[in-house]
Amino acid sequence: MSEIPANTRPLDGQPPRLKTPAGATDCHIHLYLPGYEAQPGGPKIPELATVEDYRKLQQWLSLDRVVVTQPNAYQRDNSALLVALDQLGPDAARGVAAVTPDTTDSDLKVWHDKGVRGARIMNLPFGAVTNDDMLAVEKRIRPLGWHLMVQFNGVKLNEYLDNLKRIEGEYIIDHIGKFMPPVAADDARVDEILRLMDRGNAWFKICAGYEASQTGGPHYADVGAIAKRVIAHAPERIIWGTNWPHVGVSRDDYPSDTAQLDVLLDWATPEQRQKILVDNPAKLYGFGAVKA
Repeated sequence: MSEIPANTRPLDGQPPRLKTPAGATDCHIHLYLPGYEAQPGGPKIPELATVEDYRKLQQWLSLDRVVVTQPNAYQRDNSALLVALDQLGPDAARGVAAVTPDTTDSDLKVWHDKGVRGARIMNLPFGAVTNDDMLAVEKRIRPLGWHLMVQFNGVKLNEYLDNLKRIEGEYIIDHIGKFMPPVAADDARVDEILRLMDRGNAWFKICAGYEASQTGGPHYADVGAIAKRVIAHAPERIIWGTNWPHVGVSRDDYPSDTAQLDVLLDWATPEQRQKILVDNPAKLYGFGAVKA
């Protein structure tokens, strides 16, 4: 077994300009724990990203709750995710796992008790479970009240549209639709996303603008235009995430963690930010009331 290097990413610094409300939730991170190796079919793990590391970042950004997403590196082995949820605790964390049509009811029950509330569908390189199994997975998780987290290149939305319309439960369109390359905010495919949200079961995650943007940070104006249109259309169906620890980005291009939060100052009003950071994730993930 190889030894994965410890984290060297920055975990503190100048605070963000955005002052987060109590109960602010990071709805998309990945964790890489000691003793858990990358699985066949997944990318390598360049550095660890532990619960202790994330707690430092969480304190830096003044975030209270978190959703841990199964990373591509672990493929369909959710062991590290479940350990991380135990470490983070049920009051502060939820998880999104890799679920297949063959995942047993007993496993789903155990995962639910540990805080898993979603299944990841990844239609990009290294995806462990894809559109091919999406509807079968959705059928498996629906009795538990879980949602799907669906990621694809938004430029190819029409390839996924029929299946998205067939989803009966809740689902998230991930990473600002991840249009690669970005399209205009009035593009017909953005129109389709708004229509999907109007059906009442689609959510939209503001996350990782740096992965698709061609104008770059800190404002990500191209993907930001898409985000602002969707936020204005359905602020009650928007959530946000850091995408920490940004494993797909070279250190030379490593994004600013504070900028990932501060974009909301431009993209959303204070009332919308309250929904995006607190109210919406509490509803979707079943977090309790914010403690005074």
